[in-house]
Amino acid sequence: MKYLPLLPLKHNHQPKIYHPMGLNSFVKLFTPKDRVFYSLFEEVADNLYDMSKIFRDAINEADEQKRVQLLSSLEAFEHKNDEATHRLFLELGQNFITPFDREDIHYLATTLDDVADYIWASSKSILNYNIAEINDTMREFSEVIVSSTGSLRVALKGLRNMKDLKSITDACVKVNYFENQADELLDRALKHLFLHETNAIELIKLKELYQDLEIVTDKCEDSANVIESIIVKYS
Repeated sequence: MKYLPLLPLKHNHQPKIYHPMGLNSFVKLFTPKDRVFYSLFEEVADNLYDMSKIFRDAINEADEQKRVQLLSSLEAFEHKNDEATHRLFLELGQNFITPFDREDIHYLATTLDDVADYIWASSKSILNYNIAEINDTMREFSEVIVSSTGSLRVALKGLRNMKDLKSITDACVKVNYFENQADELLDRALKHLFLHETNAIELIKLKELYQDLEIVTDKCEDSANVIESIIVKYS
């Protein structure tokens, strides 16, 4: 049997050389965009605090026309909050790794959006129901809401570094305290309303307004509870 002579193997391509940049690019692909989430939450925190202050200014405005203008301006802030929430959800869908649990991010974004929704809902009640007479109950609610969103803002801004956990926890405790204040205020307001308001239509208007105002603080408390859950997991 004849054997054919062995021919040298021909290489049609050069051996692959892996450049270090390839590894860097791969790692970069899975690097969490922490700053994006934190920045968006801080943007929402500032927006909610601004909304609550404008609402308080409107409630304390003696000139009805100026009050209407201030309350109407809150619609733009509510839309701004919707856009920030939408961007948060987009980032959540596009990023493989997140700074903390995806469920926590989603729930926190949702509850914060609810805060804006109910501030705007309260404003619309005053506008749409033509509530011209501002009473002490509304003024008290407006102050509690400013305090609640202000404390929530402190807690949200603390999430970026989580260096001062006590400050974050204290802010969340304050949010819970203001929610309790709002509960008590609602109880007193409804009791007074049903005892003294004889006009059924006015009673329905004010009852709905008071309840929406109290829900603002409920949603702030929901947000604070998520933040407390986050710092327990990651501290």
